[in-house]
Amino acid sequence: MLKEAAAGESRVSATPETVKKFIALGAEMAVEQGAGEGASIADADYAAAGAKLGSRADALKDADIILGVQGPEPESIGGAKPGAWLVAGLNPFGERARVDAYAAKGVEALAMEFMPRITRAQSMDILSSQSNLAGYKAVLLAAAEYGRAFPMMMTAAGTVSAARAFIMGVGVAGLQAIATARRLGAQVSATDVRSATKEQIQSLGAKPIFVEAVAGIEGEGAGGYATEMSEEYQKAQAELVSSHIAKQDIVITTALIPGRPAPRLISDAQIATMRSGSVIVDLAAESGGNVEGAVSGETVVRHGVKIIGAKNMAGTLAADASALFSRNLYNFLSAFWDKEAGGPVLDEEIGNAVRLTQGGKVVHERLLG
Repeated sequence: MLKEAAAGESRVSATPETVKKFIALGAEMAVEQGAGEGASIADADYAAAGAKLGSRADALKDADIILGVQGPEPESIGGAKPGAWLVAGLNPFGERARVDAYAAKGVEALAMEFMPRITRAQSMDILSSQSNLAGYKAVLLAAAEYGRAFPMMMTAAGTVSAARAFIMGVGVAGLQAIATARRLGAQVSATDVRSATKEQIQSLGAKPIFVEAVAGIEGEGAGGYATEMSEEYQKAQAELVSSHIAKQDIVITTALIPGRPAPRLISDAQIATMRSGSVIVDLAAESGGNVEGAVSGETVVRHGVKIIGAKNMAGTLAADASALFSRNLYNFLSAFWDKEAGGPVLDEEIGNAVRLTQGGKVVHERLLG
């Protein structure tokens, strides 16, 4: 396992818990010194779990599988042997040149974010595990920036009204954001392009906000992901959101479409209708942003509204995020572990879904053509 080199990345791809589990399978675990510092895991904890500590060169030497959270720079894994697996979140569309470089080095790159959303792969899904934490932290961040209380309070000095929170995009992050905002006492509403999410919103005690006049538009894509909306739906959605958003104190946007820029959900004109002091958290800021004017990793103020461009939100909860991420990797590799082969042997369905490079070439169909 390598120490993460990306700026601000504090997560790790293996914890002492998963180190022990891999060793129980028959693997040897090498960990780069200092890898767990950001997640409050000491080298001594890895050593106690049975890992061998050393330099990056030591960790890479003779490694059959290289674990990471984010894909390492190709030049930093020059010591990897040809055919070694690189298992991490590799951002294949955003870092295509890096994928090509992995292929040139003979590394077999496996992108965990390409894990298919099928029942047997749920425990391997890094997007879900990390999005769950991101949705939770987004609400806490909004609450910290909001200059008022979330719950209604009845005091001798008068009543404090509950904050109104609007969640746009009801995937894993959105559902957790709804639940968290509700626990904090806000009046919560939510919307999504997938009509099937209406019952999920209601089950969490929030109010669904949906376009009813436009029939036959489900917004459901392959694997449960949202698809791009038609022009007709976009227009109707914009009108509905414009009237609703003007009444909101907190807005959290979570909409992402794999392989494409994040869809624009909130315009500058809509921001201008919100009350001064309101807060927007854009969880898609790293992919272009759902909110006009959002800047990844920064908080900007437009029309008196704070717009937080979330960046690596799960990474701000490094200990829990690392625990979940590392279990995703262990669940993936252990599910295909072959004792006779001394390692995992992938089947066609999942192997073809996550494998980006093999034999010195880029082989994934979504990256070809």
